[in-house]
Amino acid sequence: MAQLNISDLAPDFSAKTQQGTLLTSKELRGKKIILYFYPKDNTSGCTLEAKSLRDGKQELLARGYHIIGVSPDSEKSHQNFCTKHELNFTLLADTDHAICKAFGVWAEKSMYGRKYMGVLRTTFLIDEEGRITHIFNKVKTSEHYQQIIAELDK
Repeated sequence: MAQLNISDLAPDFSAKTQQGTLLTSKELRGKKIILYFYPKDNTSGCTLEAKSLRDGKQELLARGYHIIGVSPDSEKSHQNFCTKHELNFTLLADTDHAICKAFGVWAEKSMYGRKYMGVLRTTFLIDEEGRITHIFNKVKTSEHYQQIIAELDK
């Protein structure tokens, strides 16, 4: 699993959205993307992060960014998550972890001394040519959209 860096080309990917339609990275060329990886629908940190991005969507869109979330949850789980929290952006079902692995965010984690494989909460900003412009490894879940705006304003 390669470590991605700023200015690297983002890996190609394809996955089903919460609506069950296939979305490919090639379809996203020409658009600026916020691609955020999170561990699980409807958990406290993931919900705070999603709501922050939902609430900041208009400001992010005004700067040209489209939001796409990725987790190992199913399309149905994503659908329920979107409905329950009025999420207004695309979520991708990465049930085989292929996208997470390609972006280097599928890794061994540890909780209460137990080791397991999971998603490292990470956000990538990708430009119109598919290049990574920013990487957030330390995501502030409840104020993630403000964190992104602050970085863009530097």
